[in-house]
Amino acid sequence: MSLYRDTAVVLRVQKLGEADRIITLLTRRYGKVRGVAKGVRRTTSRFGARVEPFCHVDVQLYTGRTLDVITQVQTVDAFGVQIVEDYQRYTAACAVLETVDRLAAEEGEPVLRLYLLAVGALRALSGRDRDSSQVLDAFLLRAMSFAGWAPALTECARCGQAGPHAAFNVQAGGAVCATCRPAGSVRPSSSTLPLMEALLHGDWDAAEAAANPVRREASGLIAAHLQWYMERQLRSLPLVERTVPELIRERAAEAALVGAAEAETGRPLNG
Repeated sequence: MSLYRDTAVVLRVQKLGEADRIITLLTRRYGKVRGVAKGVRRTTSRFGARVEPFCHVDVQLYTGRTLDVITQVQTVDAFGVQIVEDYQRYTAACAVLETVDRLAAEEGEPVLRLYLLAVGALRALSGRDRDSSQVLDAFLLRAMSFAGWAPALTECARCGQAGPHAAFNVQAGGAVCATCRPAGSVRPSSSTLPLMEALLHGDWDAAEAAANPVRREASGLIAAHLQWYMERQLRSLPLVERTVPELIRERAAEAALVGAAEAETGRPLNG
């Protein structure tokens, strides 16, 4: 038997037999690894709760004939505790893990940058200091950069002419100038591409200053670009809750005003 140890993020789990599970991990040094965790579905399991999605763990495995076998697990960061309590953050974190699983296609191939991106995104989502939609969009842009699919934002994707440019075309690779603009290109808000640039490079002051419609437009372009180049739709991405806190507060304030008006008049305003 060949033992090895590494830190890893748990990407997904699958049932195996009556009591076991297959755990898909993204490790720091060995890339994506699939291992069998024996007996983790029993109530007496020593580490069943430590091999759930979103967990950041220190794991020991030994090499098996078809699948490696997990022998020890220690928690490094319990990101899932904070993430699963908030649907918006939970769906964003699911999209992060599914993207990582798709991009790390080859098992046993080191992908250190992708591992660090995944850990950083999960830490940000569990910390709740930033809007989860923007954390997800920043992760997706950086993951596409890792894969070689980063959209052109400050220059024309076809001829390289310096921008800013008014049009964006997913098939062409991002922003396009007036000369190279293909049919079917979209014309996003003048603030949308700068927002995507800010998210890509971690300029959070600029990103958090963006208006809600600009954020939603940027999210749509990022999702379309990712899925076009990945050549498949992410199952978790349509489920991501894109409601931003400012919009919630605006609706709550509107509801409070309506309630006060109804209380003053004694009848519903829509009656």
